[in-house]
Amino acid sequence: MADLQDEPQTGPFDDGPVALGAEDVPGTLGPSSLDRATALLAVHPVADGHNTFLWTLRQSPYHDIETRDIGVDTDIPRLRGGGVGAQFWSLLTPGEGTVSDTLEQIDIAHALIHRYPDSLSLAVNADDLADARNRGRIASFLGPVPGATVTDSLGTLRAFHQLGVRSLAPAGAPWADQGLTAFGHEVVREMNRLSMLLDLTGCAPAVACQIAGASKSPVVVSHTAAAALTRHPENLPDEVLTALRAAGGLCMVTFCADRTGDSLHAVADHLDHVRSVAGPQCVGLGASFGTEGGTPRPAGLTDPSGYPRLIAELLDRGWPEADVALLTWGNAQRVLRDAEFTARAAQHKSPH
Repeated sequence: MADLQDEPQTGPFDDGPVALGAEDVPGTLGPSSLDRATALLAVHPVADGHNTFLWTLRQSPYHDIETRDIGVDTDIPRLRGGGVGAQFWSLLTPGEGTVSDTLEQIDIAHALIHRYPDSLSLAVNADDLADARNRGRIASFLGPVPGATVTDSLGTLRAFHQLGVRSLAPAGAPWADQGLTAFGHEVVREMNRLSMLLDLTGCAPAVACQIAGASKSPVVVSHTAAAALTRHPENLPDEVLTALRAAGGLCMVTFCADRTGDSLHAVADHLDHVRSVAGPQCVGLGASFGTEGGTPRPAGLTDPSGYPRLIAELLDRGWPEADVALLTWGNAQRVLRDAEFTARAAQHKSPH
């Protein structure tokens, strides 16, 4: 909760200080849940852990996200309308993915951020997260990259880091397939040293628990949901949620209808479950927007502009505003800061 105390009381989506949790004036109606959600997001915007727009843009480069684009679910007006203040742009590609594929994704990401400097800002650490918000821009983090691209040398990992990448997904990598190999442990140590996040999306439960225990930095699962509510191979069973709680990790709930159900209420149910099992400090949002039309989405959450409605639903369910602030912003900020602290603690080791 210390991070919340350091938060400024203004943000890019408001014109001045916002009083959260103020008592209603006697004899008048209090603010609606949607009004409260909008006010909260002005101070604690959404740090969304997963958006696949880069791959969509690679296939259809004509998309202009500065104006509302009916052909894709992500654009700057809807990101701002939903109170999104930070976005992880996925560098994953369909299939196994190669180094050259990943480099092309990184190039597209940098070009996108360069094209919209008044709205997007490259971010590589927690300070950049806060700075972008305070300047009215959307902090843009790069990652994850596929772990399979890091084969028998850590040089590729370090090169990705130099290009601004800040997370990697071990799922599908030979060094993390049935559990961490000796080289896999080297990857985890180097990622801790570089302040890169391990994104355990798609890892088998036993492997996810092993990596969460091996990493000295918090791990994340950037787009998933609760297996206890929806049986899906990439949803997390309670044993992994418990491991994330013990490791100070972060489970970011997706808005993919096949993993959560087809309504906003179903997504809120998943958030309730994750919060109950992993704790309010370990739940976040990773919607997986960024696709062209036709992708099944829960009703009410078909694009980023639906975030205020989801937050209003959580408030109606009795979530304290402090817990909602952790969900949207505080937990992502804390994970990034913890990763940076771990990296600084490792600086005494021999440089590469």
